[in-house]
Amino acid sequence: MAQEFKHKALGLNADKKLIYTAMSKHFFYWRMFISKYVLEQGGVPLNPFMIFDYFLLDTIDRDLVVEGNNNLVRKCDEVWAFGPVSNGVLAEVKIAKAQNKPIRYFDIQKPHNIVPISKEQAQMENEVKDFKADL
Repeated sequence: MAQEFKHKALGLNADKKLIYTAMSKHFFYWRMFISKYVLEQGGVPLNPFMIFDYFLLDTIDRDLVVEGNNNLVRKCDEVWAFGPVSNGVLAEVKIAKAQNKPIRYFDIQKPHNIVPISKEQAQMENEVKDFKADL
């Protein structure tokens, strides 16, 4: 008689939203806390800094990583932006908006506290401060 394979993972099949976690490279060190937060909120984080580390340590052309990120944004269910919006985050938000995906914003406060905020409360990094209307 053949033995049946059993594993706890086979029973954990809840359908959860895929959440792209957009964040500035200046908040790279928060990547695990952001992924933890998304999991605790019931989503599955697609965290570019967990998937590609820090641009794969610059061992390949950054455009390949950015293109990978853009594909993740197009395939996710929602985009959540954490911390001040950088030029890369703004580009990801614009890609998500073009597909009518829900976009949420979060402030990052120490110690390890993530707080939902409105789009109007979102901070912009200096290089994109004139583009807040694009959020």
